[in-house]
Amino acid sequence: MLQTSFDVLSSLHTLRDYIRWGASQFAEAKLKFGHGSATALDEAAALALHTLHLPYNLSEFYLQANLTPAERQKLVDIIEQRISTRKPAAYLTHEAIFAGLSFYVDERVLVPRSPIAELIAQRFAPWMEEDQVERILDLCTGSGCIAIACAYAFPDAEVDAVDVSTDALKVAEINVEKHQFTDELMLYPSDLFDALPDAQYDIIVSNPPYVAIAEWQQLAPEFHAEPEIGFVAGDSGLDIVIRILAEAVNYLTPQGILVVEVGSSAQTLQETFPNVPFYWLDFERGGDGVFLLTADQVNEYHQDFANALN
Repeated sequence: MLQTSFDVLSSLHTLRDYIRWGASQFAEAKLKFGHGSATALDEAAALALHTLHLPYNLSEFYLQANLTPAERQKLVDIIEQRISTRKPAAYLTHEAIFAGLSFYVDERVLVPRSPIAELIAQRFAPWMEEDQVERILDLCTGSGCIAIACAYAFPDAEVDAVDVSTDALKVAEINVEKHQFTDELMLYPSDLFDALPDAQYDIIVSNPPYVAIAEWQQLAPEFHAEPEIGFVAGDSGLDIVIRILAEAVNYLTPQGILVVEVGSSAQTLQETFPNVPFYWLDFERGGDGVFLLTADQVNEYHQDFANALN
């Protein structure tokens, strides 16, 4: 049980006090993290700073500042809400940070957290030369975070983004307008490639649904607060990924690359296509299960991918 708000307000005074108390409450409630925060302390700090309209890089000096009664009550309320709802913090604040950028999020989309952000920051080097990238496609865009981060990284490139969920595209549209890319970034309601214009892309990037049904059923409540359509991809978790592999051949430029996150289904994918030389990317800031294939490799193994659709 949480302490009563009166007890908390009378015994805690500084921002540091409330972050520490929030982390303790989260740990006691056995909350699950992984939506931008790795630990209870990180999540408590992020919630506290957002609620008080303070920057995430706030100097440690200010942690000793005494909070007003109104500020203390706000922090108690948001911490209690995180515990009672088991919703990811980003759904309570309607903000997620991805690739150093702020995005609006709500329950219509997954909370942005892909390690692909690190690859975008590197501008997909060494596989691509920045000045050679003219067109980028983001499949299963969700909140639009990957597409928008790519638009920042490649200001001279055209970026297309698609999602089968019209609800997700409404959130993506909010973010496209927020980041002022309405002229540079096109959103398409499409089941993968189906409704796209006749075009080829230097980079096709995707964080699609890749979770097997049985695995999804075992996930913590925080993950079930997110839309199922963003997770589940059949019994194997590979239904969407295999479609991407089979159909990408028609949409990649000769020098293009395909980058797809498959997370926990990485081993299943490699076992399904034992002869395909998936290049599994390493990330300094954590994360795995992201592969890269060149256009030549996508072409070479196209028949294997096509056969797997049947």
